[in-house]
Amino acid sequence: MIIREYTNQDLPDMIRIWNEVVEDGIAFPQEDPLDLESGAAFFASQSYTGVAEEDGKIFGLYILHPNNVGRCGHICNASYAVSSESRGKHIGEKLVLDCLKKGKEIGFRVLQFNAVVESNTHARHLYEKLGFTQLGTITGGFRMKDGHYENICPYFKVL
Repeated sequence: MIIREYTNQDLPDMIRIWNEVVEDGIAFPQEDPLDLESGAAFFASQSYTGVAEEDGKIFGLYILHPNNVGRCGHICNASYAVSSESRGKHIGEKLVLDCLKKGKEIGFRVLQFNAVVESNTHARHLYEKLGFTQLGTITGGFRMKDGHYENICPYFKVL
């Protein structure tokens, strides 16, 4: 499996995987699914978009972009999506590791996650394994798909 920059040919698979996470309603803050037009614009607007590909098939992706502007523009943010059919194969770890490397190459100094849902134990375990530091807990910071609120845990790592 390789992690590489996306191409327009990847967009249908990327949008399908992204929308799967959005529709689950337990990890991404977005509520509206992407279509081909909005997806193309969304992924093109990122500082970098990478995909996990093997034998021509896309298994996951990440987006990387500034977390803020100006004096805080050196801090980046990222989101990761792995297809449900391929979870548990350490694809997420490969995406995060590539993102850390790419963020540094682009010139970012810190990677920060603003809203890791506290119950997302797999992501939290991975981030902690890779040396991210939890900044605290924001009580009720994420509205789940069913309408109840869960805590979020911001994380960061110096690149």
